[in-house]
Amino acid sequence: MEHPESGTVPTHVPRQDEPPGMRRRDLLGYAASAPLVSAAAVGLGGLAAPSSAEAAILPMTPPDTTDLIDIGDAVTLTALPTMPLVKVTNVANGRVRLELPRLESGQGIATAAAMMLADKLRLPLSAIEVGSADASPELVFNQLTGGSSSVRSLHAGMPLLGGLGGLLSGSANAVVGQRTTRLDALDIVTGRKKFSMDQAVPEAKPTMVCRPPTINGKFVRINNLNTVTAMPGVLGIAPIPATNGIVPTPPGVAVMAETFGQAWAAVNALDVTWTAGPVAGESNASIQQKLKSALLPFLLPPLGALTVEGEFEFAAVSHCPMETECAIADVRADRAEIWSGLQSPIVTQQAIAIELGLPLDKVKVHAVPSGGSFGRRLFWDATLQAVQASKALGRPCRLMYHRTDDMRHGRVRPPMFHRARATMLLGQVIAFEQRIAGVRLDTRHGFGEMLGAAAIALPNGFPQTVGNFAIEQVMFKTMVTSPYNFGVTTKLLTPVAMDMNTCSYRSVHIQPSRLVEEILVDDMARALRKDPIAFRLEYLRLPRARKVLQAAAAAAQWGKAMPAGFAQGVGVHQESKSFTACIVEIDARVPTDVKVIRATIAIDVGTPINPSGIEAQMQGGLCESISIVLTAGLHIQNGLPLEGSYSQYHFARMKNYPKDVKVIIMPASTGEAIGGLGEVGLSANSGAIANAYARATGRKPRSFPLNFPVDFTPIPPGKLPTPVVVPVPA
Repeated sequence: MEHPESGTVPTHVPRQDEPPGMRRRDLLGYAASAPLVSAAAVGLGGLAAPSSAEAAILPMTPPDTTDLIDIGDAVTLTALPTMPLVKVTNVANGRVRLELPRLESGQGIATAAAMMLADKLRLPLSAIEVGSADASPELVFNQLTGGSSSVRSLHAGMPLLGGLGGLLSGSANAVVGQRTTRLDALDIVTGRKKFSMDQAVPEAKPTMVCRPPTINGKFVRINNLNTVTAMPGVLGIAPIPATNGIVPTPPGVAVMAETFGQAWAAVNALDVTWTAGPVAGESNASIQQKLKSALLPFLLPPLGALTVEGEFEFAAVSHCPMETECAIADVRADRAEIWSGLQSPIVTQQAIAIELGLPLDKVKVHAVPSGGSFGRRLFWDATLQAVQASKALGRPCRLMYHRTDDMRHGRVRPPMFHRARATMLLGQVIAFEQRIAGVRLDTRHGFGEMLGAAAIALPNGFPQTVGNFAIEQVMFKTMVTSPYNFGVTTKLLTPVAMDMNTCSYRSVHIQPSRLVEEILVDDMARALRKDPIAFRLEYLRLPRARKVLQAAAAAAQWGKAMPAGFAQGVGVHQESKSFTACIVEIDARVPTDVKVIRATIAIDVGTPINPSGIEAQMQGGLCESISIVLTAGLHIQNGLPLEGSYSQYHFARMKNYPKDVKVIIMPASTGEAIGGLGEVGLSANSGAIANAYARATGRKPRSFPLNFPVDFTPIPPGKLPTPVVVPVPA
């Protein structure tokens, strides 16, 4: 079956000297004339019918904030003043070592930084070492990892790094732009790489936590303390005290033992009385209803206008990396030492010093490379629990969340509800409106230092402070963008105060917002009887966006004939000064078991640092998009997610990943600043998958994930699963 919009890939790109679009007075004229022309709509077959002449495009009004400054610009600007304090030193055997002031959590920034430093010093890449900088308060804003800004800020700050003039230098060939294997790749695949739980801290004892049966339930008492204390290997049991710092310590009862297996068994044996948490009784349905009620309806469109619109639900999403939340803490009367993967180590050090009543220089925080972060390690929840457990039990603590705890009590991307509408008049898009309600995003980590975090958190104990509201709005305005000229464009965020454990998750607002827009772009093209790619090329604001779309469409053979139940889908995205487009092909013959079978992705990051790293990031983004669009989400029931393991939280496996994936890296754009990458690879892919689903099934994608059954038996609230004992052959 051939697509109804199929045809050759449109290649027209407006000339640079063409007018950018219709002026605002033209837009007002259209709106004012709507009542007069509406009477003629019936006789003309509808005003939304495409004109034979190319219509003038209405420019985005008001201009997009991110065209002026985005979150990556802000991070870069605030980091530059302290770049001379970043440590770069000569070490043995003619090597140079960089203490990376960002968290390497699998995104490849350590390798990219090494490549840039090698070129700066004209040394071979083999002469560069990259370590992880300890918390260094003198760096102020320059040790925060987030917003796809790390390579951007390090690239801008590379000439300023301290002591470059006294370092070794040579005459090696340039490595930036060359395909390079990650510096830590061999250590990762051979098991030599050391993450938080691998740190050799003497006498640090395994510790797990018994947690409440609802999110943020409060501890009352332990009913069988003596019995559990007598269990094999148990070294100590202590309630984690309620605190009221920048962020409260998560509630629970810490169990320290000789092994994690013994701690696990003791946690399940504990009988603890809890009070209900603040969202006890809430479910996905009740949360979505509260979010929907927070949004005002749209005003009536102009007479004679054609609209496409929709309401969209997004379930909470778990970060679910391979490495669960974890930390090691050694707390003594006069000092403390911490090891953990941290995106904001400075404020972590400062908050813990205040918590323990210690001078800042008596608290040492080691930022350890992380096995996946995606935004959740902007907070230091596991570190707070480890600190409290070590203090209460008088031993170094090696604390690790069980996977069940990580999914149920860890931080999540907040549930969201979107209402969006596009208005078309005389065959032309004149307005795009999008309203988003979401459970408030916790931003109390601030900008990675104590002063800002403390201001955002006041007054403590409230789920939605004035500062938190303001920072979430700033993040929304400096991250959420649109690549299209759709006339009067409004995107409004309404945070709803619910006391859930939320946190940034790759493109926390961007991915759902742009997914909704890309779905409506296809709906608009269908209403105007245009090919989805031709429609996008007509309305895309910037040449770089059009070029990635043309590259992806040509490579994917857009519009080719496909059997019934199969379809192509397209999405385009710009973010963090980067541009990407994706074409996917799906097999939806079984709509409840959709498979992405092919993906073609074009990406323009301005100046590619490591093409291999770019490919890996885009492939990872595709896997994540497949997951959160099709199958991965949390069912909240009675104030607690039901999911508690990978067998229940349906993140994509290798069998769900297409065998045919092509990543096209666009050549360096002359004069363009380097763009971000970490979060860029989600939105275009997500839109392409949803649009392919709609074309293949005829069903409108409106609730995400699309296939979301409770097809498992939940682990009882407040418990961990029963360990599976596999006998060892004799």
